[in-house]
Amino acid sequence: MKKVFVLFLFALMSMILMACGGEGGDSKEATADESKVIGDDIEGATELTYWTFVGQHIDLFEEAAIRWNEENPDRPIKLIAEAYPFDQMHNNLLLSLQSGKGAPDISDIELGRFANYLQGEPQLEPMNEYVEPLLDQVIQSRFEIYAKDDSYYGIPTHVGATVMYYNTEIMEEAGVDIDSIKTWDDFVEAGKQVVEETDSVMWNVGTTDWLMDYWPMISQQGTDMFNENGDLIVDSEKHVETLQFLHDLIYEHEIAEITPGGMNQSEEFYGYMSDGGAATILAPIWYMGRFIDSMPELEGKIAIRPLPAWEEGGDRTAGMGGTGTVVTNQSEETELAKEFLAYVKLSEEGSINLWKVLGFDPPRWDVWESDPVREDNKYYQYFGDGIFDTLLEVKDELNNLHLTEYTPDIVTEYNTNIAESVLRQQSQTPEEALKQAAETVRSSMENN
Repeated sequence: MKKVFVLFLFALMSMILMACGGEGGDSKEATADESKVIGDDIEGATELTYWTFVGQHIDLFEEAAIRWNEENPDRPIKLIAEAYPFDQMHNNLLLSLQSGKGAPDISDIELGRFANYLQGEPQLEPMNEYVEPLLDQVIQSRFEIYAKDDSYYGIPTHVGATVMYYNTEIMEEAGVDIDSIKTWDDFVEAGKQVVEETDSVMWNVGTTDWLMDYWPMISQQGTDMFNENGDLIVDSEKHVETLQFLHDLIYEHEIAEITPGGMNQSEEFYGYMSDGGAATILAPIWYMGRFIDSMPELEGKIAIRPLPAWEEGGDRTAGMGGTGTVVTNQSEETELAKEFLAYVKLSEEGSINLWKVLGFDPPRWDVWESDPVREDNKYYQYFGDGIFDTLLEVKDELNNLHLTEYTPDIVTEYNTNIAESVLRQQSQTPEEALKQAAETVRSSMENN
């Protein structure tokens, strides 16, 4: 029965992650098995295995393995990097850890799945000796996601700082200075001007991807679906007020509309934005790649700014999406695997490569002002040179996320029931929908 429950949970989370655009949005998910071996031509190299669900992450580890072998000729490694489809990788990893055999030395685990690997006694190796010396140089809230009982098990791949992307062409036509938008009230007033002076709306509100509006907006206010004690608080006053605000943007202020395709990671939406359908997109920094790949027509027209705050002096960002990389307790080369993982993602050069290779905002904020990070590339050419200036401005305003094994349940409720009934159908008030969802999830929690 336990195995049946685990498989059911996997299926449920798969559905959720598909609705959220896949694996937290970091990069494109692997759709078929792929592998790469680095260092197989080096005699005496120590073998390390690495699993991921994102093919591009192999590029980061490949570059690091080549550097490692050049810098450590007395301790070379043979890295076997394998990418599998999202569910296949996570399923195999959890079952391997539960059975005590078959797990890799190093593995990625997506943010939404990570809580499952912290149940009971984690079958993962603590990375404290590498994390703790850097705590003053990193965005700590992103490391707390992958921690338990003061042990840091996962090394994040990015900060995922959420920002507002403004179409400057539309905003200028409307006569709005984007730097004058400090609060959500300012945003509403600017939106009224956009609607009055242009053929665009100010924004879109998604119904199948809470990652791109609702979740970061509640995180800004220092709350989450669960509190730090694991209590479900989705029906609290701040949640009701936030959902009401989204509703009112569409139906009272009339400055927003339902996102075409239900989410801003769909072909329908990309075409809509490219044609000037809306003036803004709320999304994490990693969404820059979506612009470059799917909306090339907007190059030079998009500016990045902090989120509007809920009140003057309030938080203006939230960390969304993510992947934690771990060393499993089945590794026969534990110390080498931990040292190599830290080399890949925590060293100065490794952190810089999270930006240069993957286009992510590195968890080590101290490299954000480094010359290599500021070198011209496709992101600066598309968005201008203020990307990391904006991130430095808000780096201390990222709140902790409180993820539990029941987070997928409430995500499902939001993406299938709450947003649909409140925002699209208007068949329930925010309070009614959130209360109903809370009762459903609490019942599930009690039965388990």
